Amino acid sequence: MKLILLGPPGAGKGTQSSVLSRQYKIPHISTGDILRSAVKSGSELGTRAKSYMDKGELVPDDVVIGIVVEALKEDDTKNGYILDGFPRTVKQALSLDEALMKASSGIDLVIYFETSDEVAIERLSGRRVCKKCGFNYHLKNIPPKRPGVCDKCGGELYQRPDDKEETVRNRLKVYKEQTAPLIDYYEKKGALRKVSGNLDVEELFKVLSKMFSAEHLA
Repeated sequence: MKLILLGPPGAGKGTQSSVLSRQYKIPHISTGDILRSAVKSGSELGTRAKSYMDKGELVPDDVVIGIVVEALKEDDTKNGYILDGFPRTVKQALSLDEALMKASSGIDLVIYFETSDEVAIERLSGRRVCKKCGFNYHLKNIPPKRPGVCDKCGGELYQRPDDKEETVRNRLKVYKEQTAPLIDYYEKKGALRKVSGNLDVEELFKVLSKMFSAEHLA
């Protein structure tokens, strides 16, 4: 099962990717996680990516494409994978198609999470991350027992720069301008299926599981 999850920031793609990865034992490949790791390491790639990510802008194609293509060569992708956060532009989609064609492979399904701006902003602006262990909280949905303190390790919780409301609004604007055309691209290829990203985690997983059964992917 080779999947691409599309949708605006805050649509729940990362959460569903993690659940699906455990359920079907295929890797969750998140370009966001890879890029944040590079930023933390202080590498040349991370330095380049940070200036864009902090402003909620897209990281240049040449950086992202190389990362993903290399990730798809790993042994753990032989039985499938979930691409979360890539492709983000039609240009990236064309590059991905070309790379997969060379490997005699292809994507089974592209799932688009239709999500309202209001839901996306609430989810992202309320997120807090532990500086020490990286565990994620949400001020409304998964609040810590003590404000600003991680339940697991006692580390300080903080709001990532790209989760601030002003930046989230900009990320949604960028998404609509540059990433939304992917919906048409994959729809024309007959690979696109739509689900509601406004659903909660359990309800959405049930919808996806039924979809995979219908598509004979489960």
